[in-house]
Amino acid sequence: MRIIGGHHRGTKLADLAGDKTRPTSDRVRESIFNILGGGRFGTPLYDSVVIDLFAGTGAMGLEALSRGAKMAAFVENDREALGVLRANIERLKRAGDCRVIAGDATTLASWRGDLATLVFADAPYASGDGLRAISRLCTIGALADQALIVMETGKDETPDSDLLAEASLEIVDARAYGKAMVHILARQTGA
Repeated sequence: MRIIGGHHRGTKLADLAGDKTRPTSDRVRESIFNILGGGRFGTPLYDSVVIDLFAGTGAMGLEALSRGAKMAAFVENDREALGVLRANIERLKRAGDCRVIAGDATTLASWRGDLATLVFADAPYASGDGLRAISRLCTIGALADQALIVMETGKDETPDSDLLAEASLEIVDARAYGKAMVHILARQTGA
């Protein structure tokens, strides 16, 4: 696994052994960042504050930093993944731009720091935890008004419409990549 674009392009990232986590494939990650950099959603990467939920190795948040984000917070609860995540942050020498939160993304109690303008959520497939964690960020006031959210689910999963409405979120794009479905969500104006 490598950083695909930007300042750290080509840097190899440490990966987790075994099958405890399912990292976003390089192909899907590249597609996501092509969408984000394509102009349809403005310039969501430049100078952004990123939250990478279910961060694993941190590849999504670190890719965003490589492409111009100013800060990334990583939320992960697996001890082994946290070790790899911290090693990857050190490898890129980005400790000053990163915050690691060791905990469950679905039960965050509060948010300190700048409001997120870009969120990545890649929860275990068929768990529904991605949308629950995003909804939690809305509840605790962690998202900027115009935040853009990229949520990966299994291809056959449909996000809970009641939870979307409750969090004032709407799906503005959805694309299938093999077994994955990438949903791009936006906060509804006035949320």
